[in-house]
Amino acid sequence: MKHRVLGKQPNSKMCLVCGMKNPYGLKTFFYELENAELVALFTAHDEHQSYPGRLHGGIATALLDETIGRAIMMRHQENYWGVTIEFTTRFRKPIPLGVELKVVGRIVSDSGRTFEGTGEILLPGGEIGASGQGKYLKLPLEKIADFDAAEQEWKVIQTPGDPDEIHLGSTGNPR
Repeated sequence: MKHRVLGKQPNSKMCLVCGMKNPYGLKTFFYELENAELVALFTAHDEHQSYPGRLHGGIATALLDETIGRAIMMRHQENYWGVTIEFTTRFRKPIPLGVELKVVGRIVSDSGRTFEGTGEILLPGGEIGASGQGKYLKLPLEKIADFDAAEQEWKVIQTPGDPDEIHLGSTGNPR
């Protein structure tokens, strides 16, 4: 099923997952969909592998954690971020290098100070390579770190490849 992209979230300079100037970073872009899910687009390279040709499980977990944790920004006008309390990953299929992957995150519970979410890494054929679920503390950024948006180059980076729609397979919310 195709979902319309409503917005794109900012990237930063040095974050492992979204940092555009981190030479070891994943350089992932995040898109907010009309169905209230967040989708990260990412292509794994040789430096992200564990076994030859396969994405490292820690990197897969980092992608799921970041995508689910960022999904809270779609729900609140305030600049809330997710700080991971606990996270579980289930690996289902080998995740290949060199192809675009979709990482889907959604909020399933949002209460006072915490929220919970689930997500999947979708392989090019639509199969689930890994799934994750986490519990997060909901905090404004100024309570997490000394963050200067200009210094960290926290901004939306428009690219020629930004999609207007993202296809998530025939089932919509894969779980």
